[in-house]
Amino acid sequence: MKKITDLQKENGTSCMTPNPVTVIPEEDVKATLHTSWLEKIRGNIKSLRFNRNEISGSLGDMGTFIPLLVGMVSINGLNIASALFFSGLFNTITGIFFGIPMAVQPMKAIATVAISEGLTKNEILSAGIITGLVIFLFGITKVIEFFNRIIPLSVVRGLQLGLGLQLIMKGFSMVLSTERFFGYDSIFVGILTGVFVLILFFSRKIPGALVIFLFGLIMLFLESPEFISGLKPGFYIPSFVNLSRDDFVIGTLKGAIPQVPLTTLNSVIAVCALSRDLFPKKGAGTREVSISVGLMNLIGCWFGAMPMCHGAGGLAGQYRFGARTGGSVVFLGLVKILLGVFLGGAAFTILASYPVSILGVLLLFSGIELSLVARDVRTRTDYFIMIITTAAIISLSTAIGFIIGFIVSYLLHSGIFSIEKFGRFFDGK
Repeated sequence: MKKITDLQKENGTSCMTPNPVTVIPEEDVKATLHTSWLEKIRGNIKSLRFNRNEISGSLGDMGTFIPLLVGMVSINGLNIASALFFSGLFNTITGIFFGIPMAVQPMKAIATVAISEGLTKNEILSAGIITGLVIFLFGITKVIEFFNRIIPLSVVRGLQLGLGLQLIMKGFSMVLSTERFFGYDSIFVGILTGVFVLILFFSRKIPGALVIFLFGLIMLFLESPEFISGLKPGFYIPSFVNLSRDDFVIGTLKGAIPQVPLTTLNSVIAVCALSRDLFPKKGAGTREVSISVGLMNLIGCWFGAMPMCHGAGGLAGQYRFGARTGGSVVFLGLVKILLGVFLGGAAFTILASYPVSILGVLLLFSGIELSLVARDVRTRTDYFIMIITTAAIISLSTAIGFIIGFIVSYLLHSGIFSIEKFGRFFDGK
């Protein structure tokens, strides 16, 4: 076998002399990069599909989207027309840019705090802007890539499993929250639609999510046929929202601080890992996703849009129900834009009255799909790290669970502790 120095001599180089470098003019580099981005977008546009499976898949994230949106509109005064318009706009853009069913969903920590503590609309928007700014800076400075390199796969899998199980539990709780066994929106409806989705779980011909979503609309019409007469069309134009210093202070302290770690882990690192699992040739990069999340909020929140992110659960749900290209989210985005621009408040009537039991079923199966990606963990040590991370996320919080998992991973992989050594010690070997 030839040594490195021998190979260098053959090529006319040495350990002290670097290999010759071809200098490419800066203008040519920029042109090449520009062309590659254009080619990527052209390829993504050509790959868009708008068949029944893509349309079904576009509904896979409704179990998260609708309840949080309705909550912030009804309790906090968020403008539903703005929320739908900008959510739809960014659905369309990300579907074309990434070429996969990348979900656009509400920022959960901000939404949860806003609904539970009664934040004002402006405080919610301020929290979204600050979170977007931090995540954007993580992207352009490549800090997010550093995070992605140092976080072990076993911790990422624990994060995905923990988030998946949380979605499953939330789905069950939404069905049970109807508090009646029979009726328009009831436990029985949840069981019926759940069995239907389970039967079609592996079907490639019948789009389960689309069928049960339409079933829910039919039930809504049968229960309250008068709601159609109240759907009055209008026209919405986005307008700039003036935010005060106090809005930013309260929004940062109550909303942005708990949201930043969740967005970094779930909306960037976990969603990128999942995208590579589901779409090996089109997996999204952490830097571009981080910049995407940042720009959505730095632009949209100034015009009344709800704080938004790309969630791993949303991607899993849309994939589970048939989405395979960006066409699913482009279709969903166009529908949201039309609802926001021409229906506005009337859309709130539809979404607020939609059966919670059916949304719970959609959320439940989204959680199952997200949890299934953890099945590739093989070694006993990595499995242990994953379970510890998952348990801490469910019982404490996403950020604390991640920290615990990261520390345990470091201790075990650095050789400071070893599961096998402890096992032999207690066995007396």
